[in-house]
Amino acid sequence: PRQQSNVTSYGVLTVTIITLEAFPGMWINAFIVCVLCIAWVKKKILNSNEKILLLLGCSRFWYLCIAWIYKFLSFIYPNYLYVQTILQLAVFFQAFFNHCNLWFSASLCGFYCIKIATFRNSFFIYLKVKVDRMVPWFLFLSGILALAVGIVAYDIADKPHCNSNSTEQGNFGTANIKMDKHFFPSFFLAGFEYAASFMAVIFSAVFLLFSLWRHKRTMQTNSMKDLSMDAHIRAMKSIFSFLVVYSINFVCLVLNMVYVTKKLNHMTFLILVFQYMFPGLHSLILVFSNPKLEKALLKILP
Repeated sequence: PRQQSNVTSYGVLTVTIITLEAFPGMWINAFIVCVLCIAWVKKKILNSNEKILLLLGCSRFWYLCIAWIYKFLSFIYPNYLYVQTILQLAVFFQAFFNHCNLWFSASLCGFYCIKIATFRNSFFIYLKVKVDRMVPWFLFLSGILALAVGIVAYDIADKPHCNSNSTEQGNFGTANIKMDKHFFPSFFLAGFEYAASFMAVIFSAVFLLFSLWRHKRTMQTNSMKDLSMDAHIRAMKSIFSFLVVYSINFVCLVLNMVYVTKKLNHMTFLILVFQYMFPGLHSLILVFSNPKLEKALLKILP
């Protein structure tokens, strides 16, 4: 009874904290989507940066919404998840929107790097010229990769290894997956996508920093002022703040794969807290790094 009481207390605390993180995250991402949709209706067109932000906001909103509903049912009404395909669909959509979030975020960093950085390499110049045409294909490929992980996650949740106790309160509503050879390819695919998107963010930050350093040295040599320096600095602030948050999220994603079979403990609690914090916190950073979104937010807050 005492152990059950502790589990219940952890469950209530977890649902409360997740709710306090998920709802502000859903609000800020819904705000981004609404502002961009209004601009889309007025201008009849969106630039590449706005297209990525629109899809990123949509994916984060639905990820937080579905993940919160799943966790809430897992703790409060766990029997609802025993209904056929409910658990599988919840796992599928969580995995799909989570990986969409990762890939769209990496695409945004790569776009900033290509658009703002200045290199004389012919391939980089080609990318800078063609990047607006390539963005839809990057977004389409990101969706395909996320869909592949979602399908694999659905297949895992449909296996008998994910037993009926997967929704017990003591397991944080996570499918109790038996780590055997059948699931190593699935975890390898998810880990590969985590690492690939994370490396894309790191390379974007390094290239942009190197471009800023070269640009600053050239300005000092020529004793000239260049307005593009401000663009470099703004982009660097955005990407490096994102890099810090993304690094924490990446560590949590890896730890989540390690602790997926573990029972209730402090580590799984901290992982959940950071995972639900990431979509809202980074979207807030994006709002204040975008003049249009920042102006709209400051206008409606009063």
